[in-house]
Amino acid sequence: MSSRTQNMLIPFSMKNCFQSLGYHKVPTAGFKNPATRGLILQSISNDVYQNLAVEDWIHDHMRLEDKPVLFLWRNSPSVVIGRHQNPWQECNLHLMRQEGVKLARRKSGGGAVYHDMGNINLTFFTTKAKYNRMENLKLVVRALNAVRPQLDVQPTKKFDLLLDGQFKISGTASKIGRTAAYHHCTLLCGSDRAALSSLLKSPYHGIKSNATPSIPSTVKNLLEKDPTLTCEVLMSAVAAEYAACHQMVDRVNLINPADEAAFPGISSKVKELRSWEWLYGRTPRFSVNTTLCVPHEQAHLEIQVFMDVKNGRIETCDIKAPGHWLPLEMGDKLNSSFIGSKFCPIETALLTNLLVRTCPDDHRLHSKWNVLCEKIRGIM
Repeated sequence: MSSRTQNMLIPFSMKNCFQSLGYHKVPTAGFKNPATRGLILQSISNDVYQNLAVEDWIHDHMRLEDKPVLFLWRNSPSVVIGRHQNPWQECNLHLMRQEGVKLARRKSGGGAVYHDMGNINLTFFTTKAKYNRMENLKLVVRALNAVRPQLDVQPTKKFDLLLDGQFKISGTASKIGRTAAYHHCTLLCGSDRAALSSLLKSPYHGIKSNATPSIPSTVKNLLEKDPTLTCEVLMSAVAAEYAACHQMVDRVNLINPADEAAFPGISSKVKELRSWEWLYGRTPRFSVNTTLCVPHEQAHLEIQVFMDVKNGRIETCDIKAPGHWLPLEMGDKLNSSFIGSKFCPIETALLTNLLVRTCPDDHRLHSKWNVLCEKIRGIM
């Protein structure tokens, strides 16, 4: 992270922050037993996997009895889906790969959201007994009104925040454990709304699933309402209101999610969140039933594709191409080879490239095969 970005985060130095936390004196357990009534933490990382790992670490390791925690964090461009969602239904994976936008699956439920540096993430940690999403949202509203009293921001029954009664500026998700709980929400400040709209629009067709669907909403940035409402102003306002509410010292403590000394075992949490098995393999079972159009002479030919996908891997596959266009034995070989493979364009490309080498040296046949395989990769 550049020094410019660090200076934007908080109005005091990293060194003073860690001294105020007794950073060099904390035991191996890091922040497990903070000596204050609560903590306000802010990540110096913009990596979505590291910041989601901090959430899990705090939930799993910190004692939250009478010591609530507010965690502030922002990410570089990412799409974050809920624990029980299907990424192929929720976002444009092709565009994300082209633009270098990360996909992340969080441990909480809820819908898909787009993150960038114009979006603030707020995570409220409490014991399970003190978990209260509405109170947290009211705290955010008070913070916004403290900065701009004329702002019309209200929480909804679905635990969103609406600006002027119609524009969504915050969505909510949560995780409730055996003894601890957290509620996290977004706060749209100056996010790229064009990217948000295009990336959260799935181009895939024919997918049937029981995964949790997202509900589209009309959104607006707070900066569009008032250009002085920067992320830094809003984070400071929320931190101040949180400190006042919990009778704490108004101090934001910067943390480094990559610090294993402060957060023992966090690197393994990051590794899990980045893994294919978590991002795609945890997708609830789904099926694909779609039609591919391939060029044939002066017209187009329709090819039916049926697949069942479990744990992100193809369980059954039936690609029906007319025998006069593609020999039946080649179609059968394609179907059987897909079973057990990842529902993934990279793995499909490797697989089909190997299969084409087993075909007769026929240029026209190879051309048809390549067209078909490219179309199949397109549905992934």
